[in-house]
Amino acid sequence: MGERLIRFGWGWAAALALALGLSGARAFDMARRTGIAVLAAPEAQGFEAQDHFPGAASFYAASDEAAPAHGTTGTVAPPPEPAAAAPIELGTGTVTPALPFRTARVSALDRGRALECLTAAIYYEAASESDDGERAVAQVVLNRVRHPAFPATVCGVVYQGSEKQSCQFSFACDGSMARARSRAGWARALRFAAEALAGQVFGPVGLATHYHTYAVTPSWNRALVMTDAVGAHFFHRWKGYWGTAAAFHQVYTGHEPEPGPHARLDDPALPVTPLPVVAAVLPTAAAPTATVQPAHVESGAALAPVVASTLPDSPVLDRWKDSGKPLR
Repeated sequence: MGERLIRFGWGWAAALALALGLSGARAFDMARRTGIAVLAAPEAQGFEAQDHFPGAASFYAASDEAAPAHGTTGTVAPPPEPAAAAPIELGTGTVTPALPFRTARVSALDRGRALECLTAAIYYEAASESDDGERAVAQVVLNRVRHPAFPATVCGVVYQGSEKQSCQFSFACDGSMARARSRAGWARALRFAAEALAGQVFGPVGLATHYHTYAVTPSWNRALVMTDAVGAHFFHRWKGYWGTAAAFHQVYTGHEPEPGPHARLDDPALPVTPLPVVAAVLPTAAAPTATVQPAHVESGAALAPVVASTLPDSPVLDRWKDSGKPLR
C-alpha cells in the first residue's frame, strides 16, 4: 500500500508540473505548501534505480570517497581566491547566464573530440531527461571548462578523475559505457552537444557547475547555491567569488585529449587488474627451446620420408580387395 501511495504522489506531482508548466521539484514543493498529502520521494527506486543508466556502486573501491553517487557530479576544492578579486555584490536573486562557448580558433580534431565527449556526458547523464534537461547538463560541462577549478578541455572535464576511479561524472567509472547505446538517444544528445559547442546557451541554470538528482543528497548540497531545477536534476553554483561571472575566465584553446576514460595511475591503494600483454615476435626470431615442453620439442620438424616396406599389411579381407572396381 505504501509503495502505491508513493507512486501516486509522484505521479500527481508530474501531472501538476505538466498542468502548470513547473518542474517536478517545484510541483512537489507547491503540493506541500498547499496541504495536499504527497509522500516523500522513495530512496533509490524507479527512475534512479532502473531507468537512468545506473551502473553499479560496487565498481568503486572503498577508498574512493570522491566517487559521486548516481546522478551526481563530483566536486573539487576551488583554488585560492585571487587577491585582486572585486568585492562581491549582493545580487537581486536573478540567475546570470553563461557566455556563449566558442570553438572557432581550435583545430577540427579538437572540435571533433569535444563533440564526442560532450555527447557522451549528455547521453549517459541525461538521456531519459527532457530536451531542456540535456541542454542543462551540456551547460554545466562547458561552464566547468571555463572555470579554473576544472580542466580546460571538454574531454578533460567529462573524464576528470577516471585515472583514479573517482570520476566527476559517475558514468565514466561505473561500467555504464559498456552498454549498447541507443542510436536515437545518441543522435539526440549529439544534436544538443553540437548546439552548445556552437555557442547556444541554456540560461536557466546560469553559472552552475554541479548538479544532482532529487533521489540523492550530496554532502556539498547546502554549501552551494541552487540556480534551477530541470526535470529530475537540481543545479548549483559556488558561493562567493567562484560563483560569479568574473571567475569563469579560463580560456579554451583546444588540445583535447583522446575521448574516453583516462589511463589508470599506478596507485597500489586502488584495485588494478592488469591487462594481458602479448609479446610481438618477429618472423625471423626463433622461440627459445627452454620454454617448450619436451613432448613438443620436435614440433614443426619435417617428417621422415615414407618407406613402402614399413607400411603395415592391409587389413582388408581378400574377398573385398576388388571392391570399388568397375564391373565388367
